[in-house]
Amino acid sequence: MRDIIIIGSGPAGFTAAIYAARAQLKPLLIASSVEIGGELMNTTEVENFPGFPEGIMGPELMTKLQEQAERFGTEVVYDDVVELELDGPVKRVKLGNGDEHEASAIIYATGSAYRKLGLPEEEVLSGHGLSWCATCDGFFFRQKTIAVVGGGDSAMEEATFLTRFADKVYVIHRRDTLKASKIMQQRAFDNEKIEFIWNAEVARLLGETAVTGVTLRDTVTGEERDLELDGLFVAIGNDPRTHLVHGKLDLTSEGTIAVDGRTSKTNIPGVFAAGDVIDPHYRQAVTAAGSGTVAALDAEHYLAALPKSPEAGTDSSVAEAEFAAVN
Repeated sequence: MRDIIIIGSGPAGFTAAIYAARAQLKPLLIASSVEIGGELMNTTEVENFPGFPEGIMGPELMTKLQEQAERFGTEVVYDDVVELELDGPVKRVKLGNGDEHEASAIIYATGSAYRKLGLPEEEVLSGHGLSWCATCDGFFFRQKTIAVVGGGDSAMEEATFLTRFADKVYVIHRRDTLKASKIMQQRAFDNEKIEFIWNAEVARLLGETAVTGVTLRDTVTGEERDLELDGLFVAIGNDPRTHLVHGKLDLTSEGTIAVDGRTSKTNIPGVFAAGDVIDPHYRQAVTAAGSGTVAALDAEHYLAALPKSPEAGTDSSVAEAEFAAVN
């Protein structure tokens, strides 16, 4: 029986582990058997994470976060969670290898996944002219010609933001009307650097080691043509990784886990959530790390309120009431 189990190995999960381990809670962190480190493992240079004035490669940043968490006593297990039992004072986590772990508190920090185009070239060119985050990578495209794929608010926001750096920004949309709100559409229409390509989808990414362009397919006629580019940003949405908690935790209308205000508390006492899995808007490494801090502190206060004597047992409802009373 452990004090706390953390599910997720991105910035939120490892930051939560650092705080929990320094609080002597001896956390167990369940990292994926495949996607250890989250989306930053697919990122090249990260220039906007505090403390690295020269920038740092995404995988290196995640390695440092893991080393810091392990330094203070975090145990990391490389496997996938296949089942969760969250009700009651004892939370149970079942792994793919058959192992089961129990804890008084859970921090759920599984992040989100950017929706991809489904093209084979994506894996090779990710981080080499292909990006899913304008805030992260826009700086690298100064005086370049780039394109954004998408037609919603996120795509309009990305395209408008990217005009700060690029000389030309195409917006590629598979229909002839946008899904974005009127105000976001108008901002994009009014920007002289933005040009719309309607009724088009990306059929292929061009370039062997870096993006040099795309092949566009007309969604009406089926005709194809090549468009030269220095970079491509995909803004067709993202999906929070909540499949393990469907029917267990309350979700928002946007599909993220619902938490109480600025806390990390979910609708189940002793279960906390952090990072992109609760954040439909910012989705930055630094905001995820801050969210992990909140979750660890919330969990620490929750655990401190639990009865300590064996006779008293662990009554999560009592802990939740006491936690609410002092916060």
